[in-house]
Amino acid sequence: MTRILKVKTGGKFEEVASYSRVVAVDDWIFVSNTAGRDPQTGEFSEDPIAQAKVVFDNIERALAAVDASLQDVVMSRVFIQQPEHIHQVMEFIGSKFRGVDPATTATCPPLGSSQYLVEIEVTAFRGASKADIEYINI
Repeated sequence: MTRILKVKTGGKFEEVASYSRVVAVDDWIFVSNTAGRDPQTGEFSEDPIAQAKVVFDNIERALAAVDASLQDVVMSRVFIQQPEHIHQVMEFIGSKFRGVDPATTATCPPLGSSQYLVEIEVTAFRGASKADIEYINI
């Protein structure tokens, strides 16, 4: 029988928009698009790297709630508000995913607020960090 676990953080927008921060379907884990709002203060830094750090803190906490980690991420989708921030943000993301090497999409669409400089959504597979990995160059 398939097991589905839905994780909420208690955030207001989760209730308004009726979504979960994480949905785990057996070993597949889907983390909703996550912004760089500090969960304690509700504030956004004006620095894209500071926001990216908060995004990763929030994603890591969400993954840990379902017994997974960044090392289990197989896909990331990165949304960067300002094209001039893409290089520095992607360099920071590369430092977080070094050795994990998920498939990644990065784009610069308008986000839900001008305060949002970086949002990231990930898909993980519980246990991917322990799997045999083979690299192929094409």
